[in-house]
Amino acid sequence: MTMHNSVDVPGSQGFITGYLEALALVERLHRLLLDVIKDEFERVGILEINAVQALLLFNIGENEVTAGELKSRGYYQGSNVSYNLKKLVEMGFMHHQRCEVDRRSVRVRLTDKGREIRDIVGRLFARHADGLQSKGVLGPDGIESINISLRRVERYWGDQIRYIY
Repeated sequence: MTMHNSVDVPGSQGFITGYLEALALVERLHRLLLDVIKDEFERVGILEINAVQALLLFNIGENEVTAGELKSRGYYQGSNVSYNLKKLVEMGFMHHQRCEVDRRSVRVRLTDKGREIRDIVGRLFARHADGLQSKGVLGPDGIESINISLRRVERYWGDQIRYIY
């Protein structure tokens, strides 16, 4: 599915088309990432958490964080971070503790059960990285080029948001 938009914007029509295609691809890749994680968890028989929750556990890793910090990183748009953290605590994947300095804030960290999930996701990603390289889909230069470009777009969008305010 290709995004089409008839907005009259100065610039090369080819570039705009490519930009819209890139936006659609980023969205599709995020959805596919969640599907890949979901399929892996079904394969290994873990059905009690969803892909977003597993990705949360993976990204928290060994850190102790607040819900606000996770939201500000922006990984979980379209999901309710606070709800997912609450469920992960209830299911025993995370510890939570009120922050001493700001009693309104709750800090969370993984339990052993949460680390097991993080490790499953980590092994999945390692297999994918190996497969991308061994099958010649993408090498170190290609992934670095993608990351440089995506960081530039991220900076540009961030600057646009800050410029508005």
